[in-house]
Amino acid sequence: MKLATNVRGIDPLSLGVGVLIGCFLVSLTYVTMYKSDMLSSSFLASQISWSTDAASTRHSVESFSGTRQPARESKPRCNSSSAGSDLCEENEFTGTLRISPSESDIIPREKTSGGTRKPDNKKEGIGRPCDPKSGRCQVVNGPPTLVDRLQTPVSSHSKKPDVEAQMRPLCEIGYRSDVCDIHGDIRIIGKDLSSVILVTPSRAARNESWQVKPYARKWDHGVMPHIKVVNVRSENDYVAAPQCTVGHTVPAIVFTTAGYVGNYFHAFTDVLVPLFQTARQFDGEVQFVISSCNFWWIRKYKPYFDKLSRYEIIDYDKDARVHCYKHVIVGLRSDQDMMIDPSKSPMGYTMSDFMGFMRRTYSLDRDHALRISEAPGKKPRLLIISRSQTRRFVNVNKIVGMAKKVGFEVVVSEGGFNLANFSRVVNSCDVMLGVHGAGLTNFVFLPPDAVLIQVVPFGRLEWVASTYFAKPAGKTQLKYLEYTIGEDESTLTELFPRDDPVFRDPKSIHKLGWIKMGEIYLTKQNVRLDLKRFKPVLLEALRLLRE
Repeated sequence: MKLATNVRGIDPLSLGVGVLIGCFLVSLTYVTMYKSDMLSSSFLASQISWSTDAASTRHSVESFSGTRQPARESKPRCNSSSAGSDLCEENEFTGTLRISPSESDIIPREKTSGGTRKPDNKKEGIGRPCDPKSGRCQVVNGPPTLVDRLQTPVSSHSKKPDVEAQMRPLCEIGYRSDVCDIHGDIRIIGKDLSSVILVTPSRAARNESWQVKPYARKWDHGVMPHIKVVNVRSENDYVAAPQCTVGHTVPAIVFTTAGYVGNYFHAFTDVLVPLFQTARQFDGEVQFVISSCNFWWIRKYKPYFDKLSRYEIIDYDKDARVHCYKHVIVGLRSDQDMMIDPSKSPMGYTMSDFMGFMRRTYSLDRDHALRISEAPGKKPRLLIISRSQTRRFVNVNKIVGMAKKVGFEVVVSEGGFNLANFSRVVNSCDVMLGVHGAGLTNFVFLPPDAVLIQVVPFGRLEWVASTYFAKPAGKTQLKYLEYTIGEDESTLTELFPRDDPVFRDPKSIHKLGWIKMGEIYLTKQNVRLDLKRFKPVLLEALRLLRE
């Protein structure tokens, strides 16, 4: 009754206006508080998602103190069945370098007074944290795993695939290698499972399963049984799919450093050239996931790996985490030995592009050979690859003397483990001369317009010489000369009579099989050049440098 009495004393118009104003004030207060709360939450989320540098410093793998012991495995030599086994001399088959403790799954960082740092400012390549329920990389329990972002796509392979691409088979079958170029929600599990899984929604369900050996020598039955399988499959059930441990925003390439990579020629033709062809399109914004990860071998080619990828390498066999990516390539694209087919390369790359990349990688100054007509009085440099074991020049000193007489400055070297130093020696020369073998692989460091001279041993080996060096050199900006020795220039005359099938019928020796043929013509044979017969080749090299 008291309330009713008070209301009756108030003007109805004033009461209506008061109620309207009160409602407006209450609504304004609610909206203001809600927006404030939303802005605060957004700011907090942005701090979690984008403070990459600070978090990357915190997210570290401690340098291990255990000793590195290479695992000795019983594996075939390079000449077991390979048609290129003449190029397999020292360190033919590399085992897996095992590192203690086993928990280390990436190449360790170096310690500093402030904790740890990544060698050469390498990034983790780690992306969004992952949802423990759906496996999608958005939320995390505990310390966040943060992002290294790919700023812009550098090729069509980095872009969102169209519907047609989504329906293609996961993998492409090739003669030299099988390659799976996959876009979508991809989970990589190493260690015991060795799987790459594409998780697809039910509306785009697919049922595929592949077994891929990511080594670009598929046809070689001597080595492929020793390459570990990567299982590539689709999974249509998010719940059944392995949950993401670490998410990434850069693509990944899965390959192996097992096989013949301890041999110089095979290091290039089986891994380095195919990896360039596959990875260069990403301009460093790609991460390598390596099976049978031989760290000693990777360190030999460290400048090359640093140039191709800004991110730390993941040891596929030891990393038990589930890594999630949006783009993964399993296997390396490869066409022929030491060659790149630009029509099949993602960005139309060629061997000349690879050679230019190697010159930039190793900071080699010369981008063209000496032009004699433009530098009167200056002598071109001749590099003689002097082999110490098979197919060596037994009269190398006389060859040096003749080369000096016709107008060359001469350098004699076999090379060595320090690739950076030897690449500078090669690049400083205008002509490179050597007997067919792995040492001629160094032609990749010659400047454009330089001359490569291949000496072919006796025994109808022209096809081998052509396949591994003549044809590749012809696809570059180099000039190529070939010299096939006669039987008088072969030291086989000291081991076999002149009427032996070794001299009279080399085809019959080839019919005995690669191993027997290689033992005679490639392992037992050395070269004694006939200087009078060989001199015109050096004169032709000088003429080519005048063009």
